[in-house]
Amino acid sequence: MTRFTRRGTFGLATLPLLARPALAKAGKNGARPGPYLIGADISWVPEDEAAGARYFVDGEQKDPILILRDAGFNAIRLRIFVDPAKGYSRREPDKGWAGLAQTVKLGKRVRDAGMGLVLSFHYSDTWADPEHQAVPAAWAGHDLPALAKAVEAHTHDTLVAMRAGGAPVDMAVIGNETTFGMLWPHGRVKLSTSTGNPVTDANHARVGEVGGFDGFAALLRAGIAGARRAEPDVAIQVHNHLGRHWPIVREWTDALIARQVDFDVVGFSCYQQRAQGDWATTFSEYVKRYPDKGLLVAEYSSRKRYINDLVHALPGKHGWGSFIWEPIRHQEAIFDQDGHNAGEGAKPDLISQGLNGAEAPGGLASQKPAVPKPEPTGPMGHGGDYVANKLLDLYPQMAKDYR
Repeated sequence: MTRFTRRGTFGLATLPLLARPALAKAGKNGARPGPYLIGADISWVPEDEAAGARYFVDGEQKDPILILRDAGFNAIRLRIFVDPAKGYSRREPDKGWAGLAQTVKLGKRVRDAGMGLVLSFHYSDTWADPEHQAVPAAWAGHDLPALAKAVEAHTHDTLVAMRAGGAPVDMAVIGNETTFGMLWPHGRVKLSTSTGNPVTDANHARVGEVGGFDGFAALLRAGIAGARRAEPDVAIQVHNHLGRHWPIVREWTDALIARQVDFDVVGFSCYQQRAQGDWATTFSEYVKRYPDKGLLVAEYSSRKRYINDLVHALPGKHGWGSFIWEPIRHQEAIFDQDGHNAGEGAKPDLISQGLNGAEAPGGLASQKPAVPKPEPTGPMGHGGDYVANKLLDLYPQMAKDYR
């Protein structure tokens, strides 16, 4: 195999860039409407830069967005909280990390680099994931109809502001990892099939069901309506964290479709499997059962080439692409610090090899009582020098092979 150097192999003019009209006007046949998406979520970059982070490739300091672009990435996913000063960014409330102002700035950098932009809505002031879907402070006390109105208005106003700030969004993700619903308890769902994870199952049973799929679907429909009112051609993604669990994915998707949730593509988190072949099973069964829907991997870390090959090879071009999660300093990072991987290193892709704390961002709750930890101090970001490593070299080859 020819080894590609990290610098200069794919310039901007030759990258398979995400074309807004092609992606936005997604048809109803489920096929990807543009080039295969080689994406990354890099929402930590502004925090890290504020803490002094610098990024290098082949000895040259460079904007990390341009490093990724020149390595074959053509799309970036960003996350946004409702009011991070009251949650995620409360340690640095004046910064508002992953709030609207910061996301517009980072999104404009992405668009200025010629890359596609995907926005993941966490309808919360902090992490929304399979174990946390807390109502934002501003919406406290709302009943389901009021929450739906708030979701629609927030989604609409955010996308309007993104466009006004020079960062129009190609794809809106209506809720992050909403396998068990969103905005609990009003949008909390209970699935009939066990996840095969006793920790998640125990939390799931304890929380129970209030709004059920009817409430969840009402909130999704509100978010979709707000997105399409702001950006009529935006592609709509829904996000399930159990890419390894086809029975749950089927139950969840059937329930949404039965309740007229009109989305274009489903995104799966794919960090671990129960057994080898679980991801492949879910992907192949999904495109057979839902021929008018697309599929992408919304989050992954290890097994980079393997999981992209699975998605790209799906029949009828139903695989839209993938987005590696925080690849600069998370898990099997594509950057090093001080001669070592800037993340924790490669993680097992099988649950049997050890429960992976990044099955979902925010981690899985411990079965043991939580031990109080001191309140962290200092900058939220991680400074230092980040040097691109050989894992980045996988991406120019993928960009070439998938054209």
